[in-house]
Amino acid sequence: MNYNAKPIVATLDAGGTNFVFSAIRDLDYVVEPLTLPSLSANLDRCLSQLVEGFSAVMAKLPYEPSAISFAFPGPADYPDGIIGGYLPNFPSFRDGVALGPFLEDKFGIPVFINNDGDLFAYGEAVFGALPYINSKLSEAGSAKRYHNLIGYTFGTGFGIGHVSGGELYIGDNSCVETFCLPNALNPDLICEEGVSIRAVKRVYREMCVASGNDAGMPDPEPKDIFDIAEGRRPGDREAAVESFRQLGEVAGDAIASAVTLLDGIVVLGGGLTGSSKYIMPSLLERIRGAVHTVSGEKVARVQMKVYDLDSPDEFAAFARGDSRELKVYGSDRTVTYDPQKRTGIMLSRLGASRAISFGAYAFALNKIGVGLESVSRKAV
Repeated sequence: MNYNAKPIVATLDAGGTNFVFSAIRDLDYVVEPLTLPSLSANLDRCLSQLVEGFSAVMAKLPYEPSAISFAFPGPADYPDGIIGGYLPNFPSFRDGVALGPFLEDKFGIPVFINNDGDLFAYGEAVFGALPYINSKLSEAGSAKRYHNLIGYTFGTGFGIGHVSGGELYIGDNSCVETFCLPNALNPDLICEEGVSIRAVKRVYREMCVASGNDAGMPDPEPKDIFDIAEGRRPGDREAAVESFRQLGEVAGDAIASAVTLLDGIVVLGGGLTGSSKYIMPSLLERIRGAVHTVSGEKVARVQMKVYDLDSPDEFAAFARGDSRELKVYGSDRTVTYDPQKRTGIMLSRLGASRAISFGAYAFALNKIGVGLESVSRKAV
């Protein structure tokens, strides 16, 4: 190991179809990503692919990596590096695989495995949304600063991660989840049936069938449905817009519960956020909604004022708050007082893939005792 150089962390984007291997140093990718089929149905072949991929990447590095760090989909005992349970994309792992210890034995360096939602949130908290928001607040002359972040990924599923005071929170069982919360539009279903690629496709098809517009209809992907909503390709525009509106409503209800309990900035990422213009209105409306007491008193769904931080006007109001000078009793001294409790929602600054990779990198550096203050922010 070169102790005078900045550490390199080998990374992996683990999908049920492909593994994509790379390595990061100082927020730069050191080698071109290498893609290999995951062969996930066969444990021996899958583990062999992991060894082959990491070996090939490490052979191209200028010096030995300090760690391996990556996200793996599905339930796991992440601190111990054991993957197991219900894994539709990795059926050969269901009985439990000590993946972290296996790779440590093979390569002789620390191995860190986390949930992709966790690493998305961590990447945004360390290198993306949180420093960006705090920098803009400073530029606006606001004394307000944020230290907590809740990250959500909208894609194949509905993922979550939570960072508090710079620390990634994973719970006692590595089981911080959002996909299984009740669905606001159908409480018998999990909310992921409303916030996922399959949800957008299902709602679009159901509405087309109901309106009689399904004759000869193909099976469009969310990008196609967005293009239909935009009028760029033929299809049922009303159904396309509604499929994203419903996603926003279900997501907004789940997010409202989390932000009420965790109190932090909310960051959204994943492929479906490319349709945010049709998702955000209903999402924000749900979060900003109200519930009632038995006596009929209206109570805000979220006890903080919620701002759309991607809107320049709303960000200006968010930065301004309700700040005023307050005189200290019995003296001429004053202090700044801002009674407005507020939070905000924004789209990912890094993009989900980079945020997850950068989160894996930062997590590894913290674990091996390398201070993040040494990392250049030029790539952010």
